[in-house]
Formats: sequence, C-alpha cells, structure tokens
Amino acid sequence: MSEWESYYKNEGDEEEDQEEGLEAGGEYTYSGRDSLIFLVDASKAMFIKSEDEDEMTPFDISIQCIQSVYTNKIISSDRDLLAVVFYGTEKDKNSVNFKNIYVLQELDNPGAKRVLELAQFKGRQGQKHFQDRIGYGCDYSLSEVLWVCANLFSDVQVKMSHKRIMLFTNEDDPHGNDNAKASRARTKAGDLRDTGIFLDLMHLKKHGGFDTSLFYRDVISAAEDEDLQVHFQESGKLEDLLRRVRAKETKKRALVRLKFKLSKDIALSVGIYNTVQKAVKPPPIRLYRETNEPVKTKTRTFNVNTGSLLLPSDTKRSRVYRSRQIVLEKEETEQLKRFDEPGLVLIGFKPLTMLKKHHYVRPALFVYPEESLVNGSSTLFSALLTKCLEKEVIAVCRYTPRQNIPPYFVALMPQEEELDDQKIQVTPPGFHLIFLPYADDKRKVPFTEKVVANPEQIDKMKAIVQKLRFKYRSDSFENPVLQQHFRNLEALALDLTEPELAVDVTLPKVTEMDKRLGSLVDEFKELVYPPDYNPERKVPRQKQDDGGSGSKRPKLDLSEEELKVHVSKGTLGKLTVPMLKEACRVHGLKGGVRKQELLDALTRHFQKD
Repeated sequence: MSEWESYYKNEGDEEEDQEEGLEAGGEYTYSGRDSLIFLVDASKAMFIKSEDEDEMTPFDISIQCIQSVYTNKIISSDRDLLAVVFYGTEKDKNSVNFKNIYVLQELDNPGAKRVLELAQFKGRQGQKHFQDRIGYGCDYSLSEVLWVCANLFSDVQVKMSHKRIMLFTNEDDPHGNDNAKASRARTKAGDLRDTGIFLDLMHLKKHGGFDTSLFYRDVISAAEDEDLQVHFQESGKLEDLLRRVRAKETKKRALVRLKFKLSKDIALSVGIYNTVQKAVKPPPIRLYRETNEPVKTKTRTFNVNTGSLLLPSDTKRSRVYRSRQIVLEKEETEQLKRFDEPGLVLIGFKPLTMLKKHHYVRPALFVYPEESLVNGSSTLFSALLTKCLEKEVIAVCRYTPRQNIPPYFVALMPQEEELDDQKIQVTPPGFHLIFLPYADDKRKVPFTEKVVANPEQIDKMKAIVQKLRFKYRSDSFENPVLQQHFRNLEALALDLTEPELAVDVTLPKVTEMDKRLGSLVDEFKELVYPPDYNPERKVPRQKQDDGGSGSKRPKLDLSEEELKVHVSKGTLGKLTVPMLKEACRVHGLKGGVRKQELLDALTRHFQKD
C-alpha cells in the first residue's frame, strides 16, 4: 500500500515532498517557513515629530515600512509568516494577559486584509485612529513583551526555519530607572537567542542621538549580525529604514552546502547561494468552478493493452542505441547518473584577465564559508580570498552540486566587501562561482567580412559614447511588465479604484539624449551613411531564382550501397532530415515527417534486402 501512496502523490504538496525527499540529494533541503514579528514601540515618544514639520513621526515611518514589507512578501514569498505587536499601549490584547502589550496580528500569511488593517494607522488620521482604538501609554516590561513574542512562535503549528523579531523604537534606555526590569529583559533576550529566535534592532531617530550601549547592545542578536554590521546610525527617513529592514528580513538560504577541497588533506566547507533568479509572473492556479477551491492534479500510468493501473515497479526505462532498444533497471539508471561525490575541487589558479565576457554560460552563484560543517572554514576562506584579491587571480575548480548532476567547470572570482555611508553591506566578501564552457560547448560562427571605419568616424562615435555615459546599477532597473502586473493584482486585492501605473525605466530618455548630443548625430550620419539614406524606407524583397521550389530540393549524393553501409553501421542518423526525405522519395517509401520515422522506414527497407 505504501508503494501506491508514494506513487499517487498530489502535485502541490511541496512541504511534504521537500521535507522527506531532498535531504539525500545534497541540495537545499526544505526546513520550514520564514517567520517574522514586527515589534513596534507605541509609547508617546514615537508619535512626536522632530523639529522638521515635513518629516513623519517615528511610528508612521515604522507602519509604512511594515506595510511595504507585507506587500513585497505577498509578491515574493506569500508562504512566510508575519505578525505585528505593539507595546507601551494603553489597552492590551495578548494570550497571557500582560499589561500594555497589544497583538494586532498573529503569525500568519500576508494578505490583503492585513495590509488594509495596517493602512488605517498611517498619517495624521491613522494616529487618531490608533489613539481611539488602542491608545499609547508609557509603562511596560520588555521581558513580558519578548515573552508574548515567544508564545506567538510556539503557537504556530507549521514548521519554521527562521524566527526573527524586528524591534522598532526611538527609546535607547527603556528601563533606565528600573534595574530589575532591565535585567529580566536581558535574561529573556538571551533565552530567545538560545532557542533560535533572533532579535534585530531597527532604531529610529531620537533628539540627542540613539546610544545602543545603554541597553540594546546586550539584547540584540549580535552573533547573527557580524556579517551585516547592524550597528548603524539611527534612521530618520523611511528610505533608510526600508533599506535596513530589507537587508535583514529574509534568511539567506544556501542552495547547497558542500566541501571545498584545496588538496588531498585540506578542505573547508562552503555554502553556494543563488544571487540572480529570473523573475516571472506566477502561474495561474486552477480553481473549481462552483467553490473556488484550488484543484489538485493526480497523475496515473495505464497499460495501453489492458487498461490496468501500473505501479512504479511495473515500468522500466530504455535507450535506443544503433537501432537496438536497451532496457535498463532502476538501479542501472541511477548508477549512470552518478559521476562524482558532491563538492568543489581546486584545479589551479589563473590571472583574472583570462576570464573573458564571452565565457558566459549562465548566471553566476556566490560562495560563502559555512562554519557548521568544518570548524575553521571561515578563517581559511578569508585567507584564500585575501590572497586572490592581492594577486588578482581566479581559482579554477571542478564543481559537482549533487550526486545525480554532471560536474561543471567553474572559476571562482574574488569579491571584496563594500559598505555604504550607513555602514550597511552593499556587496559581501566571497567568490562568484562563474560557469565556464567546455570545449564541446563552443561554436564557430561564420562572421561576415569586416568593414573598417576610418579614424574620423571612430572619433565621432567616441564623442557620442562619451556624451551618453551614465552610472549603471542593475538593481535600478525593474521589469516594467512584472511591476504593472503586480500593481494590477494589488489594486484588485485591496479594492483600489485603479491600479498605480508602473514607471518604465527601461525606455530611453530621448529628449535629454538629444539635448546632450546636439549636432553630433547628424554629423555622424553624414560621415557614415550615403546622402539619400532613409532608415524608415522599406527594403525591397529579393526575387527568387527561376528554379522555383524545385531548386530547394537537396541533391542525394549517396548511392544505394552507401545507404546500406550506413544502416549496417547504425550511422544513418548522421544524415539530415532533408537528405533522409529525399532518400525515401527515391526509393518510393512513405517515411512520415519526423526524423525517427524516416530512419525506421529506411532501416526496414534495406534490412529486407
């Protein structure tokens, strides 16, 4: 019975499939959903504006930031769990009846209703709505607040991979006059850290500056943040806070964790991360017409002769080799797939200049040390990275991601760490894993005859290029089709009157470009194109040869004896489809359209002879 159950699984049961099946493969195993609690200080100080009247209150900045994360999560990872908790409130609402703690939303998937509920607290009207519904107070115990958050995590029934609390406040010493409360809060924060719950501080602008050393240095999960440098300056603007939150909201998951062998006796452990993934529109979900419930698909295999259901053990796989069908057992097919043990193996080092742009095969991955498998990996990795940066070399390696995948030929290109003015990490230190082409992958392209430009034309084009140069960052250009698609969905989900129009930043700024170039374009046209050149003029179609369609028929240069030799040696498949069709026509055979049908017809014909 278990064999039937494993065979007739429902498509869409991702969690069960991933939890049970991927671990043996060596790639990223499903470890649960990410969960995040937004913990917002709702004391009176959070509702006071700074001297600049145009600025938002710290509370308004926090709400708008949380709402932005919600909408992004709906698009990018709607299976993650989010919650919002206010503390320092007048009213209370929580499972353990602690005073001054209000759980607005418990851990659940982000949705339209939750986004609309948060939107009620935005702006001046939102502040009045908050005061009427919840109210802001001043007295609270941070240890009790953290206790409530821990209970929210424990009440969730699904498996969670990453538990994080983001604390928004502009109070740097919440229990300055009560050492007992401060001590209990530090102890509770330590307990959360021990159970795998990480606390991040998103401190906001405060008159006189925010001093983390007074209290929060002992509370936040600093060990988790060593690579991200979280002790930034406080945020006074929404943009600054959003950048910090987005840098911390998602756990960086490794595609695979494996050993990097530098020699026979020296190895370290690394994680391979995916930095670029093509963003596509999510596929439509099939719904049952009457109830709008999602429809699940089941796949079954039947015997074409008897119509009976088949088990996996009833089927085999085969390959055709030289007109022979070779049947393989399940164990044999698995054996054929295994090439090498998963891992990175160092082959040698080459100058960075030898890595060419035309070597590009697919988007690169990122390599970062993993201390969990081999102790000391970070130190050895750092030493290797430093030396590669100093000597400007790449490490050429053999990369096998898991057992059933053939090895790749790769280059590890070193990258130095880069921080912005707020000490937020822009680029992490590590290696870009660049896939290199094998000799079999390269193709020779028949280039046309080279037309050489004269020095005057070259100088004019140099001037045009110089005028149109600009600073480029790939993350500054969003896909306009995707952005408009998600804005349309957002408008439908939130009952907006009309969707927000996405700005297409990929369109060239023609007016500004013309202003920069001036007369350079016309001067270049005069140098390159003939006087009567018109780019919009249609090119006349070339007349076909008098031979008509009959001249397109391929000439069959192979004799009957040569075709027989091809059949006997099993090399008939090397001939092109037009040649096979012509051979069938010459010998009066009906071969069909597909190449295999043509091969079968010719093989049967000559084997009879």
